[in-house]
Amino acid sequence: MAEVPSSAASRRMVSAATPSASAMLAAQLRSPDAATRYDAIAMTRDLISSWRGDHTGLVLLLADCLLPDDPYTTAEAADTLGKLPAALAESPREALAALVEAHRTTHGPNVWAARHPLLRRAHQQAVTTLAGLGDERALPGLLTALDTGTDDWRAVQVAGCLPQAAGELLPRLIPRLADADFSWPWGSAAALMAALNRLGDPAAVPALTTALTIAVEQEQWQAAGVALHALGSSGTGAASALETVRPLADAEDPDLRFAAVKALWDIESDPADAVPRLTALLDTGKHHDAADVLGRIGGPAAAALPRLRQMLEAGHAWTRVHAAAAIHDIGGPAEAETVLPVLLEAWEENDSTADRVMACLQRMGPAAAPARPRIGAELALARRSGDFFSSVEDDEELQRAARAVIDRTA
Repeated sequence: MAEVPSSAASRRMVSAATPSASAMLAAQLRSPDAATRYDAIAMTRDLISSWRGDHTGLVLLLADCLLPDDPYTTAEAADTLGKLPAALAESPREALAALVEAHRTTHGPNVWAARHPLLRRAHQQAVTTLAGLGDERALPGLLTALDTGTDDWRAVQVAGCLPQAAGELLPRLIPRLADADFSWPWGSAAALMAALNRLGDPAAVPALTTALTIAVEQEQWQAAGVALHALGSSGTGAASALETVRPLADAEDPDLRFAAVKALWDIESDPADAVPRLTALLDTGKHHDAADVLGRIGGPAAAALPRLRQMLEAGHAWTRVHAAAAIHDIGGPAEAETVLPVLLEAWEENDSTADRVMACLQRMGPAAAPARPRIGAELALARRSGDFFSSVEDDEELQRAARAVIDRTA
């Protein structure tokens, strides 16, 4: 039997990203020694997060680490799987479900709140990862959390991934919002509103409207923005909130004003009202976001084109990219000749714009053909790409979009 490499040796090989790095980690993940397997999990996460390639084999080996009798390693493996995009995490779905069911069979239906900390962590991590895949087999664990209050914050974080269970989740989430903490951006109120937003059920609109009112009364503008985003995502189903939303479109704070204007557009789709307001926001710190929404509006936002064209001369590459994408989405194919050089120049100047540039190139269709050499160079990169906050999922989407542009311009 080949000797299993040490953790230090594996770290060196992962950092070098040699073809043998995956094989080195695979050997560790197969090791009979639990500590060796545990050490390999974090390094596997680092490799998948940093380097492109077919990682299916490693992901399946991570799934093999989901062992009911080894909660320490199981929790780490489940946590790593939960950080992968759905396309990569799909293959371990059944292993996660089997682990959750084994825990419930052996330790009872309330294992989410088990007294043993390692068992509790392993089960909760497996449940939340399974919920992230939209798998309803995670629901019993989430309901236990919400009904008992045990680590219910973890359940709230993923509850929005199960819209098919909105009927059971909404009655447990909505009452919490009235007593939630609005005082900081990532507090309980923001998490609850994000979950309600993802569930997408109009039944949450009254509670979200009340939450918006509370946030405004407390001058918690970021929480108000989260509420506005959630209401906007309900579209016409949030029409009952218009009386509360509309005055905020004239707010002094540009972040709050933008959130309200966007919500009005999402609910009413009235370009006569939205376009002038968004055009004015192009002269604030929300100019990128305003340009994006103007692009979504499309042709009816043509009045904003002169100001957007001025933004093409900006010194900041990101500003030029947002403006160029909006111009194309408003003006259509006739703008391709103007927009394409701007996008490619900005991408060359700042490669963190790759995600947004590629998304626009994909919408351009055959007109993006001159970008093929640059796209080919992007696909040839071994390291993951995208902006500074990109995830593995973002890079995988970047690659999918790049291949789609290549195919459409062939």
